[in-house]
Amino acid sequence: MYNILVCDDEKDIVSALEIYLTADGYQVFTAYNGRQAVDILNKEEIHLVLMDIMMPEMNGISAMVKIREKSNVPVILLTAKSEDTDKILGLTVGADDYVTKPFNPVELQARVKSQLRRYMQLGGSMKQERDVLAIGGIELCDRTKEVTLDGEPVSLTRTEYDILKLLMEHPGEVFSPNQIYEQVWRDNPYGTENTVAVHIRHLREKVEYNPAEPRYLKVVWGRGYKMEETV
Repeated sequence: MYNILVCDDEKDIVSALEIYLTADGYQVFTAYNGRQAVDILNKEEIHLVLMDIMMPEMNGISAMVKIREKSNVPVILLTAKSEDTDKILGLTVGADDYVTKPFNPVELQARVKSQLRRYMQLGGSMKQERDVLAIGGIELCDRTKEVTLDGEPVSLTRTEYDILKLLMEHPGEVFSPNQIYEQVWRDNPYGTENTVAVHIRHLREKVEYNPAEPRYLKVVWGRGYKMEETV
C-alpha cells in the first residue's frame, strides 16, 4: 500500500481526492497548507504528494522548496488555469507534474499511478543494463543514481535524472517533447511541451557551463532535444 499526501486549503477538494485515492487502495494523509504538509512528510513515509499552489501560511511553491531539501518524493501540483507562471515555477523548484483544476479524476488517477511506478523503479527495483554513462564531462552512474560534472556531484530531481539518462543512452538522437514525456513520465502526452521545456531548462542550469550556450543538451528547432554525441 502506498501513502499519498493530499494538501489543499479547499476541504471539498481534499475530501474528493481522498475518496478517489482510497478507492484505488492508497492510504491518504491530508493537509490544508504547506506547513502541515512539510510536517507530515517529516513524520510519515510518503510515496507521493498532491499539492495545491495557492494556500495560506505556506504556499505550494515554498513547500516544494522545503520538500526538495530532504526528499525526492514525486509531487503533482494542483493548479488553476490562471496559474501558468506558478506552474513553471513549481516545475523549476522540483515538482514532477501538474494537474489543472477542475481535474478529471481518471486523468489524475493515471498520473498518480505513473509517478508511483517511476518512483519505485528508480528506487532500484529494476536492474539496469548499463551502469555508467559518460559524455564529455558528464558522468551518470545508474547503479547509485549519481551524476557528476567534471568529477563534481550534481544534484538532480528524479525527473531531471530520467531525462538526462534517456538522452545520454541515445547520444545524437533527437527526441520530441512528446517522446520525452511518453518515455520519462510513462503517460500519454497532452499539451506537455511546456512541461518538458521547463525541465530541460532547469537541467541545463545544472550540467552546462553556460546554459545560454549549451554544449551537451542541444535543441533541434522544430524537432526536439538531443545529447551532443561528442563534446
